[in-house]
Amino acid sequence: MGAAMLGRTAAAREQKASRILGGASEGRGGAGGAGPRSGDELEAPPSRSVASSCGAPSPHSPALSAPGEEEAMAGLPKVMRAIRVFEFGGPQVLKLQTDVPVPQPEENQVLIKVHACGVNPVETYIRSGTYNRIPALPYTPGTDVAGVVEAVGKRVANLKKGDRVFTTRTVSGGYAEYTIAHDHSVFPLPDNLDFGQGAAIGIPYFTAFRALIHSARAKPGESVLVHGASGGVGVAACQIARAYGLKVLGTAGTEEGRQMVLKNGAHRVFNHREPDYMDKIKEYVGENGVNVIIEMLSNVNLQNDLHLLSYGGRVIIVGCRGPIEINPRDTMKKETSIIGVSLFSSPRDDFLQSVAALLAGMEMGWLRPVIGSSYLLENAAQAHEDIIKSQGASGKIVLVMT
Repeated sequence: MGAAMLGRTAAAREQKASRILGGASEGRGGAGGAGPRSGDELEAPPSRSVASSCGAPSPHSPALSAPGEEEAMAGLPKVMRAIRVFEFGGPQVLKLQTDVPVPQPEENQVLIKVHACGVNPVETYIRSGTYNRIPALPYTPGTDVAGVVEAVGKRVANLKKGDRVFTTRTVSGGYAEYTIAHDHSVFPLPDNLDFGQGAAIGIPYFTAFRALIHSARAKPGESVLVHGASGGVGVAACQIARAYGLKVLGTAGTEEGRQMVLKNGAHRVFNHREPDYMDKIKEYVGENGVNVIIEMLSNVNLQNDLHLLSYGGRVIIVGCRGPIEINPRDTMKKETSIIGVSLFSSPRDDFLQSVAALLAGMEMGWLRPVIGSSYLLENAAQAHEDIIKSQGASGKIVLVMT
């Protein structure tokens, strides 16, 4: 697929995205906020409050319905099942409640019947209370949902009841049977993607696109190593990099994961559980090294990454679970860079570009999320346990309602 064609299609999609987001203020980056964060640092975009940005309901929710909105809500249940967090702690604090009021959309909001919700590592950090931005208690986790529009606010013009959609954020939280989202963070879900795949788009793909295109400024013909390529962000990075004409290398810890990485864009894959896998990568890339490394576990790999880079190479930090000691001198000889990624810091124009490119990817067929494990809503605690302690990622983890 030619880069010129991708550019023209993305430009058209950016114009479409701009129209969709026309009601969003310039002060909001990302998905009506500044976008979600990536890898182990995945973060939901900000809303009007910190609580909202983490998927927590506003202190004033559920909203009172305006005149005429009662008709739109007619026939819907009054209560729903949802995961609620009343205290910070381990996975056991994720409590299934069966009597949570169904939220009601305000004038620029959309009520969605949730079919699936993506589970992201950052949600485990928020839940534990160790993250640098935490919501007010109680709250419902989750930002990336896919489902069907049930009702819209009176100022929503681009969506209607019955539309299949996915979100890049929610207002009331996604681990629930119903959620509300601002209309500028809700997008049509193509028929060729199921709801599980729709719930795997938001944080993983917007993170991967920002890392590759906005942060690394990767160019066709360059090489990229996706260090930890078999998870949600890793698969997204491989698909995007291949579509944009890069030479794609990946790593994974299981045979299943490695085969999946190859099927989703990588030209070559390495087993990062082998003691000498870094030597094998060096041998494969030769003296020129790797132009870009997308790093999912920088607290383990960063020092070694610096020895793989080409002149002017860039390590893009997507995930980190702790500190690491490095020798800054290793960045000097080849004038390499270490760049952190946070969609929370993403300006609105960057988000519009991401929307345009990713919508084009859905239409053209190269954006196809891979689902690893699906958990029922009531098993959210197990999903949180597994996303952190799993010995080998193999696609995206999602919650399903039934």
